[in-house]
Parts: sequence; C-alpha cells; structure tokens
Amino acid sequence: MFFPPFCMPPSAESRRQYQQYKLEMMKAFRDSLEARLAAVNAAISTVEQQLRQDP
Repeated sequence: MFFPPFCMPPSAESRRQYQQYKLEMMKAFRDSLEARLAAVNAAISTVEQQLRQDP
C-alpha cells in the first residue's frame, strides 16, 4: 500500500472540489446577506412611512 507524503501538493481534482465547495459556501453566504439586507430595507421603509404619517 502506498501512502503519499504529507508535503505533496493537492491533486488538480481535489483542488477543483475544494474550489467548488468554496464557491457554493460563498453563494450561500451572499444569499443569506441579501435576505437580511432586504429585511433591513423593509424595516427602514416602514419606519420612514410611519414618520411621514405622524403629525
């Protein structure tokens, strides 16, 4: 049985898999931030409308 040394560079396939994983994680993070930003924008809009309606 052959065990590669720990200092060997990662294979092209393992690098591609890691980059794919990283891309999916960044997209999920972006989607989460976009949803949170939309909620904050809606809250700001609501407060602004309330301020315009107050005498």
